[in-house]
Amino acid sequence: MSVNASPPYGGGYPDAQGGHDPYAGQGAYAGQGAYADGQGGGYAGPGQGTYADPAQGAYAAPGQYADPGQYTDQGAYSAPGQQQAQAAEPGAPAPVDPEPPADEPGEEEPEESKGGRLVTAVTFLLPTALALAMIWRGIGDRQLWRDEHATWWAASLSFHDLSLLIRSIDVVFTPYYVLMHMWLAVAGDSPVAMRIPGAVAMAASAGLLALLGRRLFTTQAGILAGLAFAVVPVTTRFGQEIRPYAFAVAAVLLSTLLLARALDKPSFKVWVAYTLSVPLIGWSHLASMAVLGAHLVMIVIARRSGDKIVGWAYTAAFTLGMCFVVPMAVSGSGQSGQIAWNNPGVDDLMDFPMNLFGSWAVAVPVMVLGTVGLFFAGRMALPLAAWIVLPPLATYVTAAQLHLFLPRYLLFTAPAWVLLAAVAVVRIAGPVAGAKAGTGAAARRGLGWVLVAATVAGIAFQSLPGIRETRQNALGEPDYRGAAQLIEAGQKKGDGIVFSGVQTERRAMAYELRDDAGRPKDWLMYRTPQERGSFDAAECPHPAKCLAKADRLWLVSTTLDGKPFSGMPKTSATVIQRSFKVVKTKKLKYLQLVLLERTRAATDDSSEEKDDAAKRKVHT
Repeated sequence: MSVNASPPYGGGYPDAQGGHDPYAGQGAYAGQGAYADGQGGGYAGPGQGTYADPAQGAYAAPGQYADPGQYTDQGAYSAPGQQQAQAAEPGAPAPVDPEPPADEPGEEEPEESKGGRLVTAVTFLLPTALALAMIWRGIGDRQLWRDEHATWWAASLSFHDLSLLIRSIDVVFTPYYVLMHMWLAVAGDSPVAMRIPGAVAMAASAGLLALLGRRLFTTQAGILAGLAFAVVPVTTRFGQEIRPYAFAVAAVLLSTLLLARALDKPSFKVWVAYTLSVPLIGWSHLASMAVLGAHLVMIVIARRSGDKIVGWAYTAAFTLGMCFVVPMAVSGSGQSGQIAWNNPGVDDLMDFPMNLFGSWAVAVPVMVLGTVGLFFAGRMALPLAAWIVLPPLATYVTAAQLHLFLPRYLLFTAPAWVLLAAVAVVRIAGPVAGAKAGTGAAARRGLGWVLVAATVAGIAFQSLPGIRETRQNALGEPDYRGAAQLIEAGQKKGDGIVFSGVQTERRAMAYELRDDAGRPKDWLMYRTPQERGSFDAAECPHPAKCLAKADRLWLVSTTLDGKPFSGMPKTSATVIQRSFKVVKTKKLKYLQLVLLERTRAATDDSSEEKDDAAKRKVHT
């Protein structure tokens, strides 16, 4: 039979390769464009592989093949051009339900299936831009505090000196210090320059939260969550922090988003990306690894829903990812003494919500709405509950051993609270979970956007006092910048500087005076921090010899009792008080700056002048 020959019957077309009809004798065939609709109005599309029900006049469900004997008589078929097919015999099993037309009223597609890349880009960029605008304002105004000084010091070291440092302290921050070292080499070490990486990471976190909310729930819920997170005080506070906490939040959100994507539309590339995101969490901050408990809950739910592969995929991803984290964690376990001061009590637990969000005015409404949102989160309720409860609970219970219960260490739990609050608000306008998430009439969708705008405005209003506070100097931090300005204005050649207190006065003043070529010499520094492989220098054991050539000293004191010499070694204080007199004292916030000059009697003391030890080289 030639390819141009007429078909032997109306049930199908001849095979293009030689005229063979693969469905001969099986009645009407809908796979190649044959008419099967009893009204002549429809046909099954090519390649669908379905048998249409002539009695129903509609398509069979995709992927379902009806028994030809149930729909047409084996001996009956339609002649070419005939528009009527024989109906199913009475008593035959009920045909497959037809698919509703795409434009049937009240059966709209879920919101998440619409918009494509444009909506995805807007969902990410809108909260990111708002968060960056909030963070950028006044980004260089607030002084660095002690932890930020530590970041500057470690990042400004050579790789050799940094390797010595992490052998004794902060090995868990090695990836962050290396990143900041490379950034400082390019951008410099001004407060603004050093805060840019954290600002970008925190701003991106708002966008990632919006994408996560869109994937798990609806676009409205995602955008509301992202915008709300952009305006809470802690986003501004830690977006301006020269520490890795913003990176921890971004890593947690990225990893969770990739896992949600892998569970929704699994592929090898997505699982590889998730595997790579696991060490990012650990490298940013070890406490953030607690979010993997929530990830495990997501896997268990997917496994119970019938996904037989997801357990193996997650096990492989978790195992490979942890291979890059465990060595660093093991090394860091021997350095836990550096945070042994952190022993939280009941008061710390009670104040945790306020410290997590930056103010009670924000914490209370967000956490109340978040609790309500759990009832509408569907199958994601349990993973999100694990996300917000397990990390604080685990770190508080193990605080005596691991000392990890700190709000800034647990900052990555705040986005989960905000997402659940967004779910509660958007639920008023329609379903946010399940097959009908995002569906509804235009009026209800419009109401949802009104709620989004109103909620963001309300949270922003509640956040204003907290945001203003975050832009001020850290509570209890001395005014080192003011002290440096006074020293630069009044210093003379040959001046020295000494320190009194229990804080990091030496490192702080080293930063504030870093660009001053004629800055006072640190006469009492016996061994440099680089030599010790530490953040702290070693004090001179013989202060009289070390101070023999000093004529004027600037004393930077941060003592709380108001006595400028009470915070230094007794031998050093005795020598200075005996050999120098106070010229003037300037009191700043949490700091006293005292100018001392050598007395005439001390100048006439030949025993100090002849001391050859005073001529030794002092590291600065």
